[in-house]
Amino acid sequence: MARIAGVDLPKNKRMEIALTYIYGIGRSGARDILGKAGVSLDKKTDNIADSEITAIRNIIDKEHKVEGDLRRDISMSVKRLMDLGAYRGLRHRKGLPVRGQRTSTNARTRKGPRRSIAGKKK
Repeated sequence: MARIAGVDLPKNKRMEIALTYIYGIGRSGARDILGKAGVSLDKKTDNIADSEITAIRNIIDKEHKVEGDLRRDISMSVKRLMDLGAYRGLRHRKGLPVRGQRTSTNARTRKGPRRSIAGKKK
């Protein structure tokens, strides 16, 4: 089982898909990494050699910010917005949509489940 950036890659999956299990790497990033490492996109994780794993690991370490570092950077950016008192920071603090979406209807993902109002009948 291949272990890259502290993540165990799933067995019997194409490398292109398996790399997306690492936080911060999507499909296009996985294609770029495999192209630079000289590994086929269709190669399964079970059949990959140790030398190929080291090549992939080196590329990720040098060129990409993944897992803990990326999570820390994102949380620090959000914290910075909240400390500044920026509009986006206030939205983060209140748990409302940040990017201009409507809230009178929808927005249930950010706001959470509906709370019933006592005494409201229709």
